[in-house]
Amino acid sequence: MDRPGLLTSSMDGSLGQHQRAYARPATEGSGWKRAGAGDSVTLAEVVHRVKPTILIGASTDAGSFTEAIVREMAANTARPIIFALSNPAARSEANPADLLTWTDGRALIATGGAFAPITYKGVTYVVAQVNNAMLYPGLALGAIVSQASKISDGMFAAAANAVSSMVTVRQPGASLLPQVDDLRTISMTVAAAVAEAAEAEGLARARLDDIVQQVQDAMWQPEYRPVQAC
Repeated sequence: MDRPGLLTSSMDGSLGQHQRAYARPATEGSGWKRAGAGDSVTLAEVVHRVKPTILIGASTDAGSFTEAIVREMAANTARPIIFALSNPAARSEANPADLLTWTDGRALIATGGAFAPITYKGVTYVVAQVNNAMLYPGLALGAIVSQASKISDGMFAAAANAVSSMVTVRQPGASLLPQVDDLRTISMTVAAAVAEAAEAEGLARARLDDIVQQVQDAMWQPEYRPVQAC
């Protein structure tokens, strides 16, 4: 979907190249209610008809994940996944505190902006902030340390798994992702996993005797020289 509504093949002349692969056949929703811009199908109607279990927002359309939409979605799945990724926080598709209220604390939430922890019914929820800095520096470092001949799908998967391994998912209210404040540790963990994957796939051209130590040795250390007034 785009901000005006559901992408369909009938919009071909106005769709960008990146949108065309996602356009639905124009006939698919022929009987659906159309109340969006240009007689398009709204997000509320799509949620009503399709009954999705995941909502990912990258529209900068603040508040577009409304209470009615979220409640209907939550009625059809035990753990609705709602990622309101637009930045800054004022552009977020929904406020995490509202999402917890509307889903009775069942939603798995991540945002693009930073939000403070939320206490709901005695449980403190740490809101995961999706930030690509948690993956790409470590991915690049792992490729450099291993001298990988290419970056494979397996190396990307290893990086993603490394990030997810750094959270205690069974703890009530736990964040879905580690905290950006701990970026150096995250990057080191990701880099080691990526280097291991490169070695396992036969892509590493460096000898990896102690991957963790080699990653630590390759990391830049912020050491500042003392400054003295003349």
